[in-house]
Amino acid sequence: MGHHESLPLGHTHFAEPEQVYHSAKFGMWVFLATEVHLFGALFCTFAVYRWRYFEDFQQFALSLNWRLGGLNTIVLLTSSYFMVRAVDAAQKGLNKKVNSFCNLTLLCALTFLVVKFFEYRAKLILHEPPIFPHSHIFYGLYFTMTGIHGLHVLLGMGAIWWLKMRAKREEFSVTYYTPVEVVGLYWHLVDVVWIYLFPLLYLLGGLA
Repeated sequence: MGHHESLPLGHTHFAEPEQVYHSAKFGMWVFLATEVHLFGALFCTFAVYRWRYFEDFQQFALSLNWRLGGLNTIVLLTSSYFMVRAVDAAQKGLNKKVNSFCNLTLLCALTFLVVKFFEYRAKLILHEPPIFPHSHIFYGLYFTMTGIHGLHVLLGMGAIWWLKMRAKREEFSVTYYTPVEVVGLYWHLVDVVWIYLFPLLYLLGGLA
């Protein structure tokens, strides 16, 4: 896997290139752990309110468009595949392919946000469905969780764009690909969070 990496610019606070690689990955894993705690707290909050207002939450969940949610699930899973290919290309020093797979990942991310925009539009502008008692709790949690997730998608897109710029400068090689691998880890978290959000928000309403 080429853990002993040499930095293209030679600027580092670490004595050995290998330290840079492991420190970067460790830092990302620590960050991902904090993200898991954040979304875990939101999931638990949702579960508590769903238990308290079970029948209402069942009805509200049925009002969400599971087809659009399912489409977005497929889109994000596809984006994860392209991100894996980008990491593989970076490890082989194929910068043009890194750029191409980053473009495909960005296209999927943009598609996800466009679909989510139409979902938000139906709820916020068209008021579908109308407001019912306790609906502010369900939709408040819905917008909070999907909104924070959407922000993470935007941040991920910015990071992937940064990778594109570096790939265009031919910076990645068989001995230096840490940025692509670290961003890839972040992007997979974004996808995993949605895999939990989709059934929690869209599908559980159909279960007794």
